[in-house]
Amino acid sequence: MPLAVRYTGARSLVAAQVDRRPPGPGEVEIAPAYTGICGTDLHVYHGDMDGRVHRPAVLGHETSGRVAAIGEGVTGLAAGDPVTVMPLRACDACAACRDGHQHICQALDFIGIDSAGSLQERWTVPVGVVVPLPRDVDLAAAALVEPTAVAVHDVRRAGVSHGDTVVVVGAGPIGVLIALLARRAGGSVLVVEPDAYRRDVVSRLGFRTVDPAREDPAAAAEGWTEGSGARVAFEVSGAEEGLATAVRVLGARGRLCLVAIHSRPRSIDLHRIFWRELTLVGARLYGREDFTEAVGLVHDGTVPADVLISAVVPLGSAAEAFAATESGRGVMKVLVRTGGAR
Repeated sequence: MPLAVRYTGARSLVAAQVDRRPPGPGEVEIAPAYTGICGTDLHVYHGDMDGRVHRPAVLGHETSGRVAAIGEGVTGLAAGDPVTVMPLRACDACAACRDGHQHICQALDFIGIDSAGSLQERWTVPVGVVVPLPRDVDLAAAALVEPTAVAVHDVRRAGVSHGDTVVVVGAGPIGVLIALLARRAGGSVLVVEPDAYRRDVVSRLGFRTVDPAREDPAAAAEGWTEGSGARVAFEVSGAEEGLATAVRVLGARGRLCLVAIHSRPRSIDLHRIFWRELTLVGARLYGREDFTEAVGLVHDGTVPADVLISAVVPLGSAAEAFAATESGRGVMKVLVRTGGAR
């Protein structure tokens, strides 16, 4: 019987053997190799999403692995193929879907939250969410495809273009990926981050950084842009102070892209938004084109997996991955190894 790690309640993860579910028609059974732990997983782990998550729940949506078996009618895949999963299943009937925005479907099944995810040794999913990977891909690096797709979508939503001055508030894995892709789009990037370890990672990647405990980010942005203020800011911290900073660093007609999940209402300086004619855009998840682009960015080395992956722990120690990610001390991305790499 395969092993799975299940969320059973706030701060409770239990490893147990579960029944294997062979793939039915139109389904694929995957042997997950690696699963990344992210901020959304922490929201679930803290109990903040208990109204949505059906316990016991197998979490995990940042994943890579190999095909273990295919169901009737599945073509183009074979056992052993390296794959990842775009963990979104839309209804294709609601207003958002009809308008072509399936990633914000009003009845979205976010696999790994609303239905079983990848923190298990065998995982059966609909073939439509399976994304083939290049055969020579590093499967640990490929666990970064999903967060890279988030960053691709964020940079696209913010409309970053050549010559833009960009401030990224928060240098967790998504913030670093946004900084990398904003620079790739032609932007000049400044990163605001209070944690010394994360500032060091960002600096080693060639970015200018600001420690908000030592320097006012708005003043730093003013000096950096010669008084103009930033054209684009990304709020990736999830903190009220980070949101305030993202508004303050923007110049006239700047664009604020809200990336982080703010689980409670926040105060925001509406007068400044009015006074400088700022634009606020939300960025949630990704489309298929974002995901496909992310596969290429991971495969060609644009995403520095060796810098971003801080630790890998076995499936039975998944709680350690959650604890390390929660602490944020000395880590970027922590992966759980589930054994499907061979």
